[in-house]
Amino acid sequence: MDLVKVLAEQQIKTDLPVLKVGDTVRVHQKIKEGNRERIQIFEGTIIAMKHSGINKSVTVRRISYGVGVEKTFPVHSPNVAKFEVVRNGKVRRAKLYYLRGRVGKAAKVQEKL
Repeated sequence: MDLVKVLAEQQIKTDLPVLKVGDTVRVHQKIKEGNRERIQIFEGTIIAMKHSGINKSVTVRRISYGVGVEKTFPVHSPNVAKFEVVRNGKVRRAKLYYLRGRVGKAAKVQEKL
């Protein structure tokens, strides 16, 4: 068997919730400061998902103090402690880049009931 595939299968996380574009998620990220390590939470809407397998990554967007902030998280990275799905969004697009040009209530995604 291919050595790269074997190593990739060992690194893939199996305890992930179902992540979809439009969902509001809380990403628990490990931050290293000097010799200490802490967990910082980043909450926002998933606007894009790229790749698959070990290379899967998620782009999360939030508005912080009136400024849009986007972070891309590798899903299977050891620096990401966990993903929490806060609410499921109802969207009809694969990428929600149009949210970048919107502010306030127009930037909200409807919740799936």
